[in-house]
Amino acid sequence: MATKKKAAGLTIKLVKSTIGSKKDQIATVEALGLHKIGDVTVQPDNDQTKGKIKKVSHLVEIIEG
Repeated sequence: MATKKKAAGLTIKLVKSTIGSKKDQIATVEALGLHKIGDVTVQPDNDQTKGKIKKVSHLVEIIEG
């Protein structure tokens, strides 16, 4: 029987609206693949992704496990 391997990456969820945010922050959220509140995406665990998350950390949360 094959076992499922967990996808290597960061699971990111949009928890706050981008209304009222700066244009560059809205573009960063969209670049992460998030559009509506509650959207979840898996992004590679690298420096570029971590920089994007840092820029919009007040709008997103990292889902563990």
